[in-house]
Formats: sequence, C-alpha cells, structure tokens
Amino acid sequence: MSRETVIGRKTEWEELEEHMEQSTAQLIVVYGRRRVGKTFLINEFFDNQFSFKVTGAYDEEESFQLENFVSELNMRTGKVYNPRTNWRNAFLWLREYLEQLPKNQKRIVFFDEMPWFDTPRSSFLPVFEWFWNDWASAQKDLVFIVCGSATSWMIDHFTKNKGGLFSRQTGRLCLKPFTLHETELFLKSKHIFWSRYQIAECYMIMGGIPYYLNLLSNRCSLSQNIDRMFFQDRGLLWDEFENLYRTLFSNSGSYIRIVEALSEKTGGLTRNEIAARTGFSGNGNLTEILNNLIYSGFVRVSSFYGNKKKDTLYQLADYYTAFWFRFIRDQYGKDAQFWTHASDHPARRAWAGLTFEQLCKDHIAQIKQALGISGILTEESAWFTRGNQELNIPGAQIDLVIRRRDQVIHLCEMKFSVNEYVIDREYEMTLRNKMESFRQITGTRDTLLLSMITTYGVKKNMYSDIARSQIVLEDLFEPTKRI
Repeated sequence: MSRETVIGRKTEWEELEEHMEQSTAQLIVVYGRRRVGKTFLINEFFDNQFSFKVTGAYDEEESFQLENFVSELNMRTGKVYNPRTNWRNAFLWLREYLEQLPKNQKRIVFFDEMPWFDTPRSSFLPVFEWFWNDWASAQKDLVFIVCGSATSWMIDHFTKNKGGLFSRQTGRLCLKPFTLHETELFLKSKHIFWSRYQIAECYMIMGGIPYYLNLLSNRCSLSQNIDRMFFQDRGLLWDEFENLYRTLFSNSGSYIRIVEALSEKTGGLTRNEIAARTGFSGNGNLTEILNNLIYSGFVRVSSFYGNKKKDTLYQLADYYTAFWFRFIRDQYGKDAQFWTHASDHPARRAWAGLTFEQLCKDHIAQIKQALGISGILTEESAWFTRGNQELNIPGAQIDLVIRRRDQVIHLCEMKFSVNEYVIDREYEMTLRNKMESFRQITGTRDTLLLSMITTYGVKKNMYSDIARSQIVLEDLFEPTKRI
C-alpha cells in the first residue's frame, strides 16, 4: 500500500486503513461518478493483491458474466469449474476457494462494476445476499469491496436496501472529483505546469475527473489539448457523452432530456420548470431520475434562502456535460481547432463567467477558509426576487448566500475576468440595490457583507469599497484545513 502514488483521497485512504484493522468481516461499498478513479484507488491501496477480483461487463447477458466469474476462479484455484452454471454454484465455489486460504491474513475480495452483474431477470443479487448473510459476514478476516459507477444502483441495493443487505455495509466511500488543489497536483505529476487561470479554465471544461485529466498532453497548450480531445475528428473523447449516460442509466434518453434542459438554464430550474420543459409529469418517475442524477454527481440541489422547499433549484453540476451541450454537440467535426479559434469569442466569455459561479460553489470550504470562518456553522443557498413595484423594490438575484450562525450574511458576487475586476458607478448601484432588496424582502436583521469572488481581485477605485471582503482564484486552490 503506497500512499505516495495517489493524489488526494486522504480521507478515503485512512478509512480503508481503519477497515483493515477491524476484527470483523468488512463489506465496503465504493461508488462515485464514472471516471472518478474508484478502481484506481482500490487497486493502489491493496497493491493489486486480492484473494479474488472480478469485474462486471457492461450490457452483457448473465451467461457472459458467469463465464468471466468462473474463468477468474479457475485461474485462482487451478481447477476447471464449468462456466455453464448459475450464480448459486459460482458463489459456493468462491466460498470453497476462500475457505482454503490461510486464516492468518486478510482475505480480500473485490467486485468491480458490480451493478453490471445484476442483469435483467438475474439471480445475482439474491444469491449475493444469501452468500453474505449465510457465510461471509461471519468471516472475521474477510474484506469484501463492492464498487460501481451506477451510483443509484449502489445506493438502492446497499445504502437503502430493505431486504437481505439492510444495514450490512460496514463502510461507504463516495469518491468525488478532484478539487482545484488536487487537480494542480495531478497535472504537475504529468509535468504539466500551467497557470492557475489556465487550470481553472481546464477545470470548468472537464471538472476534476482524473480520467479526463490524464488524457492531457504536456506537449500541448490548454487550447490545443481541448481541440485534440473534443473537436478533432475522432478525438479522444468524441463519443464520451453517449457512452457516459448509456452505461450509467437504463433509459438514458430520459436522463439526457433533463440534463439538456438544465444546461439551458445555468442558474437552475425548479422541479415544476423541469417538468414543463421536458414533458415529464411531476410524478415519481421524475423524482427517481432527479435523485439518480444527484446521487451520481451530475445534478446539484440548491436551496433558496428562507428554505422555500417548493422553489428548490436543480442545477447541472457536471462540467463535461455542460461543456458538451454548450460547445461540443453543435461544433464537433466542423472545426478541428474550434477552441483555439474561439479564444476571444463572446460566447466563450459568457460561458466562463457562468461556469466560474459553479466552480466557486464546488469550493465552498476554500471560500470559507479565505473568509476566516471555517469554524463557524453556515448555510449556503441562493436567493432571488421578482421585486415589488408598490414598494419600489427592484428584482434581484444572488447566486451564493452564506449565512453564518453568528448573524452575519455574506452576499457573494462571482466574476471571472482576465484582469482585476473593475466596479464602476453603475455596477456599484446594482450591488447596493441587490443588498437593499435582500434586506427588505427577507426582513433579515443580520449584518450583510458583500463578498467579491474574482480571478485576480477587485481593482481599487472610488467604488470598490462596497466589497467588504475579497476572495481570489488563488484562494480556491488552497487545501482545506481540518477543524
């Protein structure tokens, strides 16, 4: 187990170490977005030394899955089990093999992409439940890791399981994309030394997804890499979008309709707005799809200030998906150097400004750290008002509100620019109106502080003092400290 080979994942690594120290059987569930590095982490932690390891195959029948399972068992045991069998026999053979292993060391079993074993009308899951409850759970030296990218399946069949696997998991690891800090470390390990502005732009295109980041070449500029991966004919990720959703969700077309609707409104949509735009009725099916998208990290739920549940916002949270709808879908194959040629295009500037807001929301811990409030309990939300003509209150929107328990509220404005951001007279008035609208509509008595989050700070002038605190891009790259 070599910790030095893994970027980030400190918490997950320590949790795995704790499981290895236990004297009872361990059932560890590992899930997270596809391409986020789940298999890599498990392989590195255990140094690829497994008593038994098998990987599910996407969209294959039960007979094919069984053949792979039995072939792996044959190689481990030196025996010749018949692959034309059933899951009950397969797990009995696995038990027989594991019982013959030395009892003075951990027996480690790894089922990767477990959801793919559970084919339609398959007996896989009931047999696994029987295997675990009848025998495996009593083996004090057994460590069983189940992993899958189909996060909704993993949660439904383990975390929310009401049957044979209810409360059986002893550990749950949800791997999230890299932060900006971890992304920078990863790029440096590949001898890519870009400015933090360029790293942030890269992050806004593909997020902190290790698989995508690993495809970047240190021989190319950022723009050249993006053209090479997304816009050149048969580029490295030219078909990633279709594969991504098809392999994660059955009936992927319904999921794509929803993320497409969300991609058209960066600020987010309420449930009723999603139903109206997609044609889905506001029933349980829509709830299931939205929940699965949230579990898988593709959609973020943002509450409104004041906890108006009916106005809960759903926002597209997956950077690659947003970039695909904004640029790749309509531009792929038309210009092999599209991203390079669009370096100063208004559409690209507009995209950067909106996506920077999402980047900030994904680094709330760093923002709080920069504000010096890491140890204070806070609630993050969004807020908007259509205004009140009778009271002469204009409409306003604030995308990030940080309310502190000590009765202070940070109203955050997020701006992405190539230089210091300039607050002019007109924008200062807009900010003052926003703050006053917020105070009057919400009726809050808390202290309001305007916090500007920008790439290079706010340029000092006669209007800049309205910003009581500033956070710059550098702050978002800071590793968070444990409180």
